[in-house]
Amino acid sequence: MATFRTRWLLSVLLVNLWNYFSLAGPPVPPSRPKCYIPFDEKTDSVDINCSWETRPDPQIPTNYSLHWEPANTEEGHGISGTSLNGLIHRELFSNHGELRVWVQAKNQHGSAKSEEAVFNPADIMKPPPPKIHLSHQDTLEIEWSHPCDHLQLSVGPCRVQYRTEADQVWFEEKVGIGSSYTFDSPQPCTVYEFQVSCACGTGLTSDWSASLRIRSTEMAPVGLDIWQDCGTSPASFDCVLIWKNLSVSQACYFILGYEVIVSYKNGTAMLVNVSATEPRGQLVCDELQCQFTSSLKDVSSVSLSAYNAHGTTVPSYLATPIQDIEKNEQDIHLKMDEEYLTVSWDLPSQLSDNLKEYVVQYKQAGYPPGQGFDWIKVNKSQTTGIFKGHFKKYIPYQVSLFTVSNSSKFRHLSSAIGYSLQGTPSGVPSFKVYSIAATSVTLQWEPVPLLKQNGVILYYQIGVDRQNVYNVSASPQHENRTFELPRLSPGQEYEVWIRAVTVAGPGANATASFKTKHREDFDNLILTLLGIIILVLICCFLYSVCRGENKVCPLVHPCFNEKVPDPRNSHIFRQMKHQINDPLAWICIPVYEPHPKISLLEIVEIQPRAFKSSLEKTSDPEGLTRLVVGDGCTQFDCQDDQGEDAVIAECHRTDHRFGREEYSKMIDSDEERDKQQQEEEEDTGDCWSSSEEEPFPSGYEKHFMPTALEVLEV
Repeated sequence: MATFRTRWLLSVLLVNLWNYFSLAGPPVPPSRPKCYIPFDEKTDSVDINCSWETRPDPQIPTNYSLHWEPANTEEGHGISGTSLNGLIHRELFSNHGELRVWVQAKNQHGSAKSEEAVFNPADIMKPPPPKIHLSHQDTLEIEWSHPCDHLQLSVGPCRVQYRTEADQVWFEEKVGIGSSYTFDSPQPCTVYEFQVSCACGTGLTSDWSASLRIRSTEMAPVGLDIWQDCGTSPASFDCVLIWKNLSVSQACYFILGYEVIVSYKNGTAMLVNVSATEPRGQLVCDELQCQFTSSLKDVSSVSLSAYNAHGTTVPSYLATPIQDIEKNEQDIHLKMDEEYLTVSWDLPSQLSDNLKEYVVQYKQAGYPPGQGFDWIKVNKSQTTGIFKGHFKKYIPYQVSLFTVSNSSKFRHLSSAIGYSLQGTPSGVPSFKVYSIAATSVTLQWEPVPLLKQNGVILYYQIGVDRQNVYNVSASPQHENRTFELPRLSPGQEYEVWIRAVTVAGPGANATASFKTKHREDFDNLILTLLGIIILVLICCFLYSVCRGENKVCPLVHPCFNEKVPDPRNSHIFRQMKHQINDPLAWICIPVYEPHPKISLLEIVEIQPRAFKSSLEKTSDPEGLTRLVVGDGCTQFDCQDDQGEDAVIAECHRTDHRFGREEYSKMIDSDEERDKQQQEEEEDTGDCWSSSEEEPFPSGYEKHFMPTALEVLEV
């Protein structure tokens, strides 16, 4: 440990020694001396003042000595000291002839000599500075007394320099041998400083005079630079009027207020006087800008003037046809860092005669109106605009280009997003599966919000794994934000991801899981639907074929056949009782049932024993006598009360002819059977006509046809 410390101390000592011996040596030679004789009106005995420059070493003491001698002799004199100036007294030199003057520096390591200055003492006479004063306030004219006049010397040229109070650089002009100067085109309400320096016919030029401060005449402030702030959307209706503050010289120190004339689209106008001292919420100002807080919605144009104690500015006019703003027509190019924003565009092939200028603006995203906003106006022949400011990292700035016509109407050309420094974006806020198929899936997502993009998003990447990655455009035209992921396997689970990409790289991933459908499920669904369709078609065909008489399809369910009338429905007979004596009974139609097929039954009041004996005597194989007298009509129901009694009495006399007919013969569905029945009734003159009888009814007829007792009960 001690060895390491010793080595370290030795190395430090060697370095110090090296620096000492490398710096040690003769001093640096001083500069050539500058000498002059200040002219004194009181005496001619004036010393020569000389000065020089050098770089003395504070660690090594250095002495300086001023030496002079006549140019034609070797007799010299000198003085020594440590300062950088010296005096040659009047008794030590002559006004006639030249002098050689030099400076010598000396230290413990050696000495160095400056270059010699050779001059005639009569040529280094320096007159005193002139005294200046203001002549005219309106034109800023100054005058001075020439110093050479008092010295009774010939007058030489003079110089004037000036600057504003806010500037640090002097501007110089030569004015010749005159003793006055007039400043052209001064800015109103501006403080200027003036200085004058003169020379005589021979000798040096005098030092600058003391500064003369003059304030230019106060007048009405100059016109305002106005524009509108619509946020990050140039086509927005929610805009505010904004203008740049006037400098002290432009405003003539104090702006008392503003006059705003607002013209609306409906033809009305409104004058608003806004006080600068008591704005009452109508005016918001900072160091650079002011804004009129009222919205410009439904406004066609705005006129703005500022006024002070001396007058009002020329109105600044701005037309705001927001509804006429067109889509982007011209691309703009941005070059941006933390200090500068450069916007460039291509000059149109043909400039419009109505084009006045370009306006370039930027708006920091997320800021309210009037903040993070600036604009510049560019001559119509230029294609570049430059902003100087502090632009934050990873923050989007909306840059827009406009054209302004001679009538102060503007049109939006193009917009772009710029970043002073770009980073990786955040993840998408929403990512989901929109629809699922067997071999593909449709994905849907929401774009990354502007304030979280951290840069210009070039595209979105969607993938299932590292091999299957798709790049999807992030352009505004791709508004639906959907993507179909192809070439998937049926019935398989997947995890898909999405991320945004900038020049700084990809951002965070957002994932979603899903399972594709089975292909056989889809096939089975198709087969099932086809089977149902075929079955429905078969049923419809059978129904259309078998809806006729049951003789065509005797095995079909009865629901496909026409309804069989049930004689027990006694209301049918009651409704038909008024149609017995109607000669057109064959065209009667019942009220509640369409075209019923019924037969007239004979009512025989006999005892059960007599009924049985009558059945035994019956030899008609067909059963009951046919009772139908017309298609769909019965004599029993079509008669009135008197006719009904007569028919019943007549029918009692023909009991021996009572019988039952087969049920298939009881339903007369064609006109021939009706006609035949009418002929038989005319021949016999009886209520019943039958040619065949049978002792007992069939089982089918017994089931459906009522007995005489059942009819009487009705």
